[in-house]
Amino acid sequence: MGKVMVIGCGGVASVAIHKICQNDEVFTELCIASRTVSKCDALKEKLEGTTKTKITTAQVDADDVEALTELIKKERPEVVLNLALPYQDLTIMDACLAAGVHYIDTANYEPEDTAKFEYKWQWAYRERFKSAGLTALLGSGFDPGVTSVFTAYALKHYFDEIQTIDILDCNGGDHGYPFATNFNPEINLREVSANGSYWEDGHWVETKPMEIKREYDFPQVGKKDMYLLHHEEIESLAKHVPGVKRIRFFMTFGQSYLTHMKCLENVGMLSTSPVMFEGREIVPIQFLKALLPDPASLGPRTVGKTNIGCIYTGVKDGKERTIYIYNVCDHQACYKELGSQAISYTTGVPAMIGAALVANGQWRKPGVYNLEEMDPDPFMEMLNQYGLPWVVDEHPATVE
Repeated sequence: MGKVMVIGCGGVASVAIHKICQNDEVFTELCIASRTVSKCDALKEKLEGTTKTKITTAQVDADDVEALTELIKKERPEVVLNLALPYQDLTIMDACLAAGVHYIDTANYEPEDTAKFEYKWQWAYRERFKSAGLTALLGSGFDPGVTSVFTAYALKHYFDEIQTIDILDCNGGDHGYPFATNFNPEINLREVSANGSYWEDGHWVETKPMEIKREYDFPQVGKKDMYLLHHEEIESLAKHVPGVKRIRFFMTFGQSYLTHMKCLENVGMLSTSPVMFEGREIVPIQFLKALLPDPASLGPRTVGKTNIGCIYTGVKDGKERTIYIYNVCDHQACYKELGSQAISYTTGVPAMIGAALVANGQWRKPGVYNLEEMDPDPFMEMLNQYGLPWVVDEHPATVE
C-alpha cells in the first residue's frame, strides 16, 4: 500500500520495524535511517526473506533538517516514523513539512538541556501541518499512546463522562543487574528525578520527586510500590477529555533502583549541565548513559511481566462506575518472538500501529493530534492482532 521511513535503530525501533514487516500489506516498502547505518544494514539482513516488505537503509543525522529533508524527498515515503531521541522531534517535523510527508512519534519534544515534558512546542505546529494537508500524530507509544487510546475507548464505550484517570505503569521484570534502565537511560533518569505533578480541578499540583507513594496489586504481577510522576499524556488528556476532574500517573520502582538513583543524583551524575573533564566538556548524564547497560541488551536476561493500564471513574446512564483497562506483557515471550524486552515491545508495537493507521488513511486528517483525539476502535483491534492484548476489569480496586 505504501512506504514508511523509520528514523532510529535502537531497541524500540527494532520492535517497530519487525512489526512493520509483519504488516506488509500496509507497508510494502521500508527505509531504515539512522546515524549508524551499520545497525540498519544488520537489521535489514536479519529481516530479508521473512517479509514481502522491500527494505532499504540510509545514514542520516536527525539533528540536520536539510539532510533529513533531502533524504525524505529522495526516498519518498508516505509517512515518517520518528524513533530517534525526543530532542530531535522538531527537526524531524520540520523536515516532514519541507518534504510533504506525514509524521508519527512516540514521545513529546524535550529541550536537551533540561527535563521539560510539555507538548507546547509540537502543538505550535498544528496550523502548519493543517495548511500542508499533513497529519502529525504525537505519542504513539504505550504511555503516552495506548493509555490515550484506552481513554478514548473508555469514553466511547463505557462512560458518558470520565471524572478521574489513574495511569499505572508497572514493570515487574528482573534483569539481574544492580542498576540499569529499561529504556534510554538519559530520558528515563531525567523523567524520574524531576518533580512530580498531577491535574486536579483545572490546574496542576506539583510534588517533590517520589513524594507520593502507593501500593497496588497488579494482575499477573502482584503487589508493587508505585510513585507519582509527571507524564506528558496528563497534559493532553486534561485538554481533550471533557470535564475530567483529576489525572494522575504512577510508575513502579524497587528500592534498589531508587537508592542507586538517589546516590547518582547526589554526586551530580544526573546533571544535564556540561562540566570540564581532562580538558574536554562532558555532560554527566550522557557519560552515565555510556556506562550503564544498553536497554536493548536486557532482553535475554529479563524475566517477569509488565502491567500498564488506566483506572477510570465516571458516570454512565446516570450511574457511577469504575473500570480498569490494562495490558500484561511477558518479557521472555517478547524476547522469544523478537529478541527484545517488554519495555521496547510495548512501545514499538503501538508505534507501528499509529503509523499504519495514518498510512492506510483511517487516522489521516490535517493537523497535529494526540491519540485520544482519534477513533480508538481500529487501534484497539490492532493491539490484539499484533501482540498486546488488553483486558477490561469492571470491578477493579482503586488507588486512594
